[in-house]
Amino acid sequence: MVAAGRFAPGHLGELTQLVPFEMVDDALDRTGAMQSRVRLLPARVVVYLLLAGCLFAELGYVQVWHRLTAGLHGLAVATPTASALRQARQRLGATPLRALFDLLRGPAATTAAGAVSWRGLLVCAVDGTLMSVADSAANLTAVVKQRCNHGAGGYPTVRVLALVACGTRSVIDAVFGPASTGEPGYAARLAGSLRPGMLLLADRNFAAADLLTHLATTGADLLVRCKTGRRLPVRSRYPDGSYLSQLGSLAVRVIEAEISIVTSAGRRTGTYRLVTTLLDPHRYPAGELITLYHQRWEIETVYLELKSTILGGRVLRARTPAGIDQEIYALLVTYQVLRTAMTDATDTIPGLDPDRASFTIALHTARDQVIQAASIIADTVIDLVGAIGRRVLATLMPDRRVRTKPRIVKRAISKYNARGPDIDRTTYKATIEINILDTGP
Repeated sequence: MVAAGRFAPGHLGELTQLVPFEMVDDALDRTGAMQSRVRLLPARVVVYLLLAGCLFAELGYVQVWHRLTAGLHGLAVATPTASALRQARQRLGATPLRALFDLLRGPAATTAAGAVSWRGLLVCAVDGTLMSVADSAANLTAVVKQRCNHGAGGYPTVRVLALVACGTRSVIDAVFGPASTGEPGYAARLAGSLRPGMLLLADRNFAAADLLTHLATTGADLLVRCKTGRRLPVRSRYPDGSYLSQLGSLAVRVIEAEISIVTSAGRRTGTYRLVTTLLDPHRYPAGELITLYHQRWEIETVYLELKSTILGGRVLRARTPAGIDQEIYALLVTYQVLRTAMTDATDTIPGLDPDRASFTIALHTARDQVIQAASIIADTVIDLVGAIGRRVLATLMPDRRVRTKPRIVKRAISKYNARGPDIDRTTYKATIEINILDTGP
């Protein structure tokens, strides 16, 4: 079953059940973007076209349209030109996509409490990434190129900052804008999405006293890495080796630890310093907090899935600043519904960690469902797993292993070895040793 008449091409295959027609229409109504008369390309259809464009990031919008209509056998559907599709996207604007993202964003509902929370706190992470956009004259009026070894070469870039639930890797909120503004400058805009009961993980870039004080006023707790050379006064000491200190006007607990990674190639040791607003050492032991901080890397996996798995390393299509906003919100919506479908599937098996679900499998199965125009409207009996979930559960990844690898370029742009023939590119099995340090004056 599909929508009637000119609305028939407006679908996302099985994912339409997570982004139903009523939800899209509500976003269009609330933003005043619903068409006054039904055109060949109604506003709802254009929204689904933009979402499908993220599933088929390697294709132009005309080819995406062909995939939306490939399974609509026997129906009279429009055959718009590239120009018509472009004008329809411009008429729609970015606001409805932002409204749709607001309806869908948030931590995915799951019963796998142990995989998404720690001691009753929802574990979240904040971090940023850069996304390349089309090198057009219009885009260069709003964003700039990053300086590099060859001057201002390459593509203009947009900085995206996201707040992510570490257990399910679902997006709680996201902001973006010119890369000329740093990550701390955008972080304050995410404070409205923080709540009591959250534990926010962040790297050293966010350890500014004013920023942490502002984020702490939301009631969320913080666990942030801090530079080891930073002077922090010792107010009192705790039995677990941590100590009470002050960061600006914010009372924090400081934990310093020596972390060693041992592999068959040798041993590497580094010192970490974490500051946290969790001041009770009995309820929140220092050793557990040091181990928990590793969950911050889940947000790096989110950006890998967005930029590498979905986009395949490609530049965003949009050639105007308004188009950039529209495309990024469409990308965030598409990512979120894929993550929701994966969580719905893993939640049907008690004790299954959402980490074992393959994002690549979910993406390609969703693409197949779009081409087949399958399961667009839910049956009378709701199937929470669906074709996407069944494929994910049939191809679960093994339990995560502790592994390490040097951070180097595996395939250089040049056909010659970028850093010589003797660079070690091996992935090693590893063990981690943590030793809490009793430091400070």
